Amino acid sequence: MDIIIDALSDGVIDTLKLVPFLLATYVVMELLEHGASAASERFVRDAGHAGPVVGAVLGALPQCGFSAMAATLYAGRVVTLGTLLAVFLSTSDEMLPVFIASQAPLSTMAAILGSKVALGLVAGLAIDAVLRALHRAGDGHIHIHELCERAHCHCEEEDEKGHGADEDASEGDATSCGTCVHDGHEHGSSHVRAWSVVRSALVHTLQVSFFILLVSVALDIVISLVGTDAFAAVAAQHPVRATLLAGLVGLIPNCGASVAISELYLTGSLGAGAMFAGLSVSGGVGLLVLFRTNSSARENLLIMVLLYAIGVTAGLLVGALGITF
Repeated sequence: MDIIIDALSDGVIDTLKLVPFLLATYVVMELLEHGASAASERFVRDAGHAGPVVGAVLGALPQCGFSAMAATLYAGRVVTLGTLLAVFLSTSDEMLPVFIASQAPLSTMAAILGSKVALGLVAGLAIDAVLRALHRAGDGHIHIHELCERAHCHCEEEDEKGHGADEDASEGDATSCGTCVHDGHEHGSSHVRAWSVVRSALVHTLQVSFFILLVSVALDIVISLVGTDAFAAVAAQHPVRATLLAGLVGLIPNCGASVAISELYLTGSLGAGAMFAGLSVSGGVGLLVLFRTNSSARENLLIMVLLYAIGVTAGLLVGALGITF
């Protein structure tokens, strides 16, 4: 019972930390959707080339909310696949708090974070370049409305009401209703659209947050029952096997994964290569949000496999070169 209570408590706290990030992300996406479509899509398309650079830097900040934001933005095709993976690979999740609590040297933390940012930046830029060369970088349009359709948030109906108000106002005069009309636009409709944006963002945020809470609590219980001793015993047998296993642990969309990997490295139970692989793959709840918001399960699995392959390859390279942090 204590395990369940602790898992529920941790799950609620971790989910509440993500809510502001999710809400802000959905508000921005709704504004893009309701704004000038051509201008919005041109901005997103032009910013896409530098996306992995920005994503890698933001991902390094000690807050896994950025990975949740990136997953949501990718689901609406606001950011590129390279940007998404750059954020995932550089995200430190709970690594920094664990290292700081253990009074690890600043040089060690800086070296790990810097290496993860470099990995995310290079991998993200390379992936986007390959996709553009293969003409697989998408159609250049944002697809935010598809998120609404899948979530059944009915924001389309609110938008239609707003358009209806515009049409009614344009047919009448300035004194035909309780709001004034200037330049052919009815001021009351702006309130309808504002409510539509806020309402849709709130619905999306609540749906995703509830999903994250349920899965996080379940994963916390499993991690608490299994413990890290079994993982440490297997990891100690073979460095390559440890790197592959650490990558699998890192895929667990829960802060417990990065905590376990960090603690095992600090105690000497895990080598630098295995640690780097696990922390590179560990993107917080980003994968969880991706599977919740992105419609294609096949695409999500491919992204997860690609993330694992990049992280493990980097970890094996760190181990083979004898790099220490």
